[in-house]
Amino acid sequence: MAAAITPLPPQVQIYLVGGAVRDRLLDIPPQDRDWVVVGATPAQMVAAGYRPVGRDFPVFLHPETQEEYALARTERKAGRGYHGFVCDADPSVTLVQDLQRRDLTINAMAEMADGTLIDPFGGREDLAAGRLRHVSPAFAEDPVRILRLARYAARYGRWGFRVSHETHHLAQQMVTAGEVDALVPERVWQELVRALAEPTPSRCIKVLRRCGALARLLPEVDRLFGVPQPPHHHPEVDTGEHLLLVLDQAAALSEGDSEVVFAALLHDLGKGSTPPSEWPRHHGHEQRGVADVEAICERLRVPNSYRDLARLVTRYHGHYHRAAELRPATLLDTLEALDALRRPERLAKFLLACEADSRGRPGYQTRDFAQPAIIRAAHAAASSITAAPLLAAGVQGRAIGEQLRQQRIAAIATAVAAWQTAPTATTASGVL
Repeated sequence: MAAAITPLPPQVQIYLVGGAVRDRLLDIPPQDRDWVVVGATPAQMVAAGYRPVGRDFPVFLHPETQEEYALARTERKAGRGYHGFVCDADPSVTLVQDLQRRDLTINAMAEMADGTLIDPFGGREDLAAGRLRHVSPAFAEDPVRILRLARYAARYGRWGFRVSHETHHLAQQMVTAGEVDALVPERVWQELVRALAEPTPSRCIKVLRRCGALARLLPEVDRLFGVPQPPHHHPEVDTGEHLLLVLDQAAALSEGDSEVVFAALLHDLGKGSTPPSEWPRHHGHEQRGVADVEAICERLRVPNSYRDLARLVTRYHGHYHRAAELRPATLLDTLEALDALRRPERLAKFLLACEADSRGRPGYQTRDFAQPAIIRAAHAAASSITAAPLLAAGVQGRAIGEQLRQQRIAAIATAVAAWQTAPTATTASGVL
């Protein structure tokens, strides 16, 4: 049963703020609602039935809706990084003072109970103009705001939103001052993975690269820009530009699955270490890239499921692209390396990331490719062969594994041959 709630004192004012106001103006259903309380003390909130949950500043949960109600506050920079703040949530703090500490103007609007918009910093105008602009110079006090800026660019990039020149220059100054270097890995990952789940994750990478933050946070990705690839496979030539196209394809194909998009982000890292004398070819980049994937995942403390998929896509995306050319034994080896016989859901994500790689080229975005069908046919054939008949026939020991492998290879060969002669078969078009 929900806790009882009693009215707050009459001088206390409550406003809807932040994303819910912004999204309503964009005609987007808000995911959640946040509230700011002006003129109250923590004791008054508790007495009214709100439950305190804030660790660094006073935040309370409504006893019925469980929505967050934060006391209006100001922040003062007192140290380096995003932890170095002193908060003041005195009842005298005004709504405008609270809004002024926020990151972007589109997030610094409030709404009264009757629906009246309070917009002291021009957020509504910036929404109409598709402009991401900081509220005040205090933006520079928190390096996480650069990551949030990039995330909002990824969210609204499909509608043409762009970072204002002033905000871009401020972000550049923050990077030069070393503020980004003070970010802890967990916070970087938290913001990055949210950006990768947005509709246009390429915009996140563009914003980070343009202000210099990408070179500090993901130098392995940053160095891909300017590295050429064979034009007959890659009309876009530049590896970094290819990566941006792949990211948005991965987001679309996977419907925003951040594991798939993260794997797409890292899949070509090995091309960044190809000696320039070998350009535009990149022999062995798949194997070389695995070490870079491991380094990033360790540095950012990436969850195992993300690391494992990224590592496999990096190592085996070349096998995917050459699926029509691979021997049945190699197809089976690849399926086993992916642990696809036990984890078909991982294979599905692998195929999406690799298909995004194929589609991430000018003129290839809507083409059909043969590789997913070939690999699925091989997977179905291999999965249909089990050890049960061998055990029933009295096969024992190592012979079970040897015969199981040979039968699966034969089944894959038959399935791929049948697929290649089917009327619906498409022509494979690899990307290396």
